[in-house]
Amino acid sequence: MDTAAVRLVNLLLGNDENAPVLEMHYPAGEFVFESDVVIALGGADFGAQINDRRLNVWQRVFAAEGSQLSFAGKTEGNRMYLAVAGGFQIESWLGSSSTNLAAAAGGHEGRPIRREDSVGYRSSPASPEIGPRISTSLIPPYSSFPTIRIIEGCEYRLLTAHGRELLLGQSFAVSQDSNRMGFRLDGEPLSLAEPLEMISSAVGFGTIQLLPDGKLIILMADHQTSGGYPRLGNVISRDLPLVAQLGPGNKIAFEVVTINEAEAAVMDFERELRLLKVGVRLRNL
Repeated sequence: MDTAAVRLVNLLLGNDENAPVLEMHYPAGEFVFESDVVIALGGADFGAQINDRRLNVWQRVFAAEGSQLSFAGKTEGNRMYLAVAGGFQIESWLGSSSTNLAAAAGGHEGRPIRREDSVGYRSSPASPEIGPRISTSLIPPYSSFPTIRIIEGCEYRLLTAHGRELLLGQSFAVSQDSNRMGFRLDGEPLSLAEPLEMISSAVGFGTIQLLPDGKLIILMADHQTSGGYPRLGNVISRDLPLVAQLGPGNKIAFEVVTINEAEAAVMDFERELRLLKVGVRLRNL
C-alpha cells in the first residue's frame, strides 16, 4: 500500500528497494529473531520496542538473536513496514512475494502468515550501535487529515459546477466500507451534468471514481485493472503514501494540480532517493 515506506526502509538497509517486507496493521504481532539481524521500521508508528526498549521508525536497528519485537500502541498511521537486511527469504510468484496469493508457490507457503510461523532471512552480524536514520525530507508528511494533490481525470469536466466545488471544497471521511481494493469516501454526493453510460476503461492505483450514489472511491493497491464508473481524477504518485496510511474515520481533502507539478514532485523524491542510495553505499564500504 505505502510504496514510499517500502522503498525507504529497504534502501536504508542496503537492500533492493523492492525486496519483500512485512506489512502490519495494528494490533500487530510479536516477533522473535532467531539470529542476529539489522532491521528497519517505517510507515506508521505502532510504538515498536525490542525487549521493552523503544525503537524509532526510519532507523537501522540491530536485533540480537533471541530479541523480541513487539508493539505498545498506535500513535500515527495505519500500516507499518518491517524490513530486514538482506531481505526476507520468501518465494515469489508472478513477480509478487505476497503472502495472500492463492497459488501454492506464492508468498509464505501460498497462504497468510500465521501464529508460530517462521519466515527466513539472512543473518547479518553487526555492532549493536544505533544506526543512521532517514532524513525528514524523505519521510512522507503523514496526517489523519491530509490535502491530497490530484490531476483531473477523463470525466472531471462532466461534473456539474456545484459538483466540482464539492470535490475541491469539502472534506471527505474514509468509510468503514474500505479495503485494499478501494477506499470509499463519505461526503455530500457529487453529480454529473447529465447521465453517462461508460464502457469499462483503464484505471490505476489512485484513480478516483464517482459511484452511482454520488459518492467517491479511491482505488488502492489491489484495485481492478478496468472499471465503468466516471474517473474524476487520479492521486499523484507522490501523495499515494499519504492516502495509504489513512484508516476509517480519517478525513481527506483534494487539490487539483497540473501534470507538470505532479511530475516535479516525483522527480524531487527520486532525486533524494538516489542520494540516500549513495549515502548507504558509501557507509557500507
